[in-house]
Amino acid sequence: MNIELGRGRVARRAYGIDEIALVPGRRTLDPQLADTSWQLGPLTRAIPIIASAMDGVVDVAMAVKLSQMGALGVLNLEGIQTRYPDPNPILDQIAAVDASEFVPLMQSLYAQPIQPELITQRIQEIKAQGGIAAVSATPAGASKFGQVVAAAGADLFFIQATVVSTAHLSPESVTPLDLAQFCQEMPIPVILGNCVTYDVALSLMKAGAAAVLVGIGPGAACTSRGVLGVGIPQATAVADCAAARQDFYEETGQYIPVIADGGLVTGGDVCKCIACGADAVMMGSPFARAAEAPGRGYHWGMATPSPVLPRGTRIRVGITGTLEQILRGPAQLDDGTHNFLGALQTSMGTLGAKNIIEMQQVEIVIAPSLLTEGKVYQKAQKLGMGR
Repeated sequence: MNIELGRGRVARRAYGIDEIALVPGRRTLDPQLADTSWQLGPLTRAIPIIASAMDGVVDVAMAVKLSQMGALGVLNLEGIQTRYPDPNPILDQIAAVDASEFVPLMQSLYAQPIQPELITQRIQEIKAQGGIAAVSATPAGASKFGQVVAAAGADLFFIQATVVSTAHLSPESVTPLDLAQFCQEMPIPVILGNCVTYDVALSLMKAGAAAVLVGIGPGAACTSRGVLGVGIPQATAVADCAAARQDFYEETGQYIPVIADGGLVTGGDVCKCIACGADAVMMGSPFARAAEAPGRGYHWGMATPSPVLPRGTRIRVGITGTLEQILRGPAQLDDGTHNFLGALQTSMGTLGAKNIIEMQQVEIVIAPSLLTEGKVYQKAQKLGMGR
């Protein structure tokens, strides 16, 4: 639906995750019968949830544990883990610094050069403990370290930036990464993102992406929407990119998963993203709250250390439980931030969806009134009247 902003300017109406609700159908299902598995390249995962490639979220130990639990964690190859042989003192500094000194400290810490030997070491540490070595870099980092990653034996390579496209214009002195060539030459699956539109998602799939990441700036630690004004509400973005996946599948017979990335906090958010068409979700701050997370109860954006235009902020998320409680339960909190797998299975059971494909087809309604209802409920809780 298009809305006139003013003379000569029309805008399309888009919807966020909070503005929709899922409608139960005629059939229900025992949650134990809900199959939440999905496939990424040659890998099948029991849980369609990925921990973001952010320094406060995933280190070697988290990547291994998430793999063992049936999920996935992605290691940031341009962060603390590959700049310092021992990241722990650096992470202690980040957690302890005053807010006013945070950005200068980050710019200083991240000025330390990336060490290729540490990239190899981290990947091999994950593999040696039986984990899935999923790693992430920007397009520039991928161009520089792609062969190091492949030689080290990584399983998955995520190329991530605020916005990724196959039609990038650069100064004559800069040669942009050819995504199609990179995907073709890499011996492992390459996941590309981020994007929010049908056309860009389709172009990334045609370039050889093993999966596409959807979402620009919706995350709690990301300030791109405030700094750059760029982004599309996540429900609409996921639905548009899922439509590209369907058209690409009908044309080629190749099914390319869509991964909703950012702005997801509760189990309900996960369920609604999958209903909009996502095959899996990527989450940051919920996992930063795990006792095992490297951030010491803090979470920060990937673009915070930028020397030119810092984006992203450090937020104190606290430690609310173990990784087991957050991902698989049993939940110790009733706000939807524990037992994401249980929430998804229960929602699928309520909606009668036997698997992810059926979950993508449940009825959705636009329900902005839920925002008001949620605020009323929160106020009641504060007054001691919560149900």
